[in-house]
Amino acid sequence: MIEFAPYLPGFVAAYAILLVGASSPGPAVAMLLGISTNQGRGPALVTCAGIATGSMTINILTMLGVGLILSQAAWAMSLLKLVGAAYLVWLAFGAFKKALNPPKVAVMKTPKQAHAKLFAQGYALQVTNPKAIVFWLAIAAVGAVEGAPGTVIAAFVAGAFVISFTMHAAWALFLSSGPIRAAYAGGRRWIEAGLGSFFTFAAYKMATSES
Repeated sequence: MIEFAPYLPGFVAAYAILLVGASSPGPAVAMLLGISTNQGRGPALVTCAGIATGSMTINILTMLGVGLILSQAAWAMSLLKLVGAAYLVWLAFGAFKKALNPPKVAVMKTPKQAHAKLFAQGYALQVTNPKAIVFWLAIAAVGAVEGAPGTVIAAFVAGAFVISFTMHAAWALFLSSGPIRAAYAGGRRWIEAGLGSFFTFAAYKMATSES
């Protein structure tokens, strides 16, 4: 029987970064709001599945690439952690900037499409997003599944998929309501400040953790 306990701290750290990162609105949120508003919540959830699948693809490819690098150079993990910490600092800067001047929650106009096209649209948006790729590199720096057996890695990937889908679905379902969107806009300053604080803390912990 596979023992998951040794990997739980890494899971918690990686999932916390993913959870907070997915809570920060970006291009996917504008698209999801448009689909939810113009076509309904069902099509928006199909798009969320595409986004989550794209996120899972990047997750797997990132772990494969990081594993290959680490097998060739022992110092690579230290470098990866510094790169990840630097990216989290950049995310913190962006969040604090939005806290000072909160942007409006945009709703993208989208034409009606078949479910297959909506899934593909969400998938393509995620896998071609450079920020998503760098974000997963930052998560990989946590080393949640470093040296783990296949079962543990599969569990990590599945959990990450659920988090990505759930958070994007929350945007699509809740912010499609005008009153909720207005309430979110009213508290945006404090939400972004909280995100900035978390990313700053995560960057510090990542940069100062032992390799």
